[in-house]
Formats: sequence, structure tokens, C-alpha cells
Amino acid sequence: MEKQPTSYSDNSPGYNPAPGYPNQTGYPQGQPYGAPYQGEGPYLGQPVVTMQPTVHVATRPLAQPLPDYLGYSIFTLLCCCLPLGIAALVFSMKTRDANTSGNRPLAERNSRTAFILNNTALGIGIVFTIVYIVLIVIINMSY
Repeated sequence: MEKQPTSYSDNSPGYNPAPGYPNQTGYPQGQPYGAPYQGEGPYLGQPVVTMQPTVHVATRPLAQPLPDYLGYSIFTLLCCCLPLGIAALVFSMKTRDANTSGNRPLAERNSRTAFILNNTALGIGIVFTIVYIVLIVIINMSY
């Protein structure tokens, strides 16, 4: 006569539940898998938390975008004053971003800053060019 294997439901020796933990009984009859208990959260005794849906605000680009002076910034970066040209280029890009996101006050502020930096860089570049030409003329006249 063959011995029948023991079923998995009975507690065989050495596999008793750990002390301090309640026996797991599973889901009540008639409840689908993953559904919370009536009036409770997914774990026994946990309250149900209701969350509001996330609201996404879509912004449109400005109808009349402000000038970003990107070409002017690239010109001052390459030809006039490198440090101020870099700063002007950064503010030009920020102006373009603010224009596309519809943030008019930020676009106005960044556009004005880029314009001031570009004009300052152009002025410095012109002054240095004039000083350089004058120095070359003076040096050539002395020989």
C-alpha cells in the first residue's frame, strides 16, 4: 500500500507560524483579488484614502512674443565681448522659453536684460576696437 502525500494546508513540523504574527486567513469568500475590504484600505484596519485627480494646466505661447535678441546675442558673443555675450545669450534663451510657455512678465524681464547686455557688450567692443586702431596708428606714426 502506497502512502499518500500530505496536503499543503496542514502545518507540518518545523513550519509553525512565527510567534507574534497572526495566522493569515486569506480573502473573505466572494471578494475579488486585490479589492479592499469593505470600509477599509488594502490592509486590515487601514482607512481608505481618496485622492483628487491631478490637474494639468496647459499654457499657450504668447500671441505677440517679445523679441529675444538671439542673433544680436550671438553677434556680441563672437565679435564684441565674450563674457557679456554669453550672459546675453543665456537671457535670450530664457526669453524664448518664457515666450513659448506664455509667461509674459518673465519674458519682458529677460528680453530687457538681454537687450541691455547686448548693448553694453557692443559698446565695449566698439570702444576696444577704436582704442586698438588709435594705438596702431600712433605706433605706426612714431616709426
